[in-house]
Amino acid sequence: MMLVLTMGDPAGISAEITAKAWAKLRETEVAFALVGDPLWFSSMCPDTPIVVVEESLGDARRVFKNAVPCIPVVLKHPAQAGIPSVKNAPSVVESIEKAVVLTLSGKAQAVVTNPISKTTLCQAGFMYPGHTEFISSLCGAEREEVMMMVGPTLKVALTSVHVPLRQAIDGLTIERLVFVGRKTWRALKEDFGIPHPRLAIAGLNPHAGESGYMGREEIEIVVPAITTLRAEGIDISGPWAADSMFTPFSRKQYDAAVCLYHDQGLIPFKTVEMDLGVNVTTGLPLVRTSPDHGTAFNIAGHGLADETSLVEALKTAVEIAATRKKYHEAMLANSQ
Repeated sequence: MMLVLTMGDPAGISAEITAKAWAKLRETEVAFALVGDPLWFSSMCPDTPIVVVEESLGDARRVFKNAVPCIPVVLKHPAQAGIPSVKNAPSVVESIEKAVVLTLSGKAQAVVTNPISKTTLCQAGFMYPGHTEFISSLCGAEREEVMMMVGPTLKVALTSVHVPLRQAIDGLTIERLVFVGRKTWRALKEDFGIPHPRLAIAGLNPHAGESGYMGREEIEIVVPAITTLRAEGIDISGPWAADSMFTPFSRKQYDAAVCLYHDQGLIPFKTVEMDLGVNVTTGLPLVRTSPDHGTAFNIAGHGLADETSLVEALKTAVEIAATRKKYHEAMLANSQ
């Protein structure tokens, strides 16, 4: 199985964690090709060999044991560690686009994305809040995506992602919660092999609204969404008080938590799973994962970056691709 790994922001830690991930995985079944500038990579990681390969990826698996296979995307401006450049934004975008095309064509089995700087891309005219929305658009599945954070003991699906908190709250609807619940339930079955997924949905207000005394969103939005999902056969509990749903005992009661805004889910997730956490985009016709951290410009070029989350993202991509393939093969066999 061959994965494609995007370049990410070339001024961040992506070259370093890519080199370290390759060193850990080169003797395993998890193989990837970097979609990026080989000269940039060599300048950042001179001790790690890199070999340019064709986009067919035919030689990538053979090369991987001895060097990082690379599909070239040339930077417009020399990259300097820790100092992002708007001039390189087009190359960052091109890396993502090329990785998606290779995966949709079947040449690669999944896309893994290195961290980007949303600020830098937006300054260059990028029209998307982040990776998730852009890749969804490239797949022709705009607004079909759901961001799920995955770790060994916790999975969190987000109702809204990179929007201001006020906008996230104003955008809460029964329809949106039902949509996220359906997508999350399906992903747990198809991508993670959980035959009978259990969902738990958080409340918005303190104490999940305290029967309406601390807010009525639970009564007017969350509970009707739960009722709809249960009528479809989905095992979902809630609304949970968000301040207690992430304890070790509570986490045993569900397979994934559905959270109503970014920080409600990401603060507990990163507290519990930071080193081993993986960002998974569900609802797309391809498998996409990424590490659960950012560009870390402040430590770029100093050899301090931890590659663990990228390694987990690569492993998770292989596992999801294999599980999804097995699920669809079983569904096809059962339909005949």
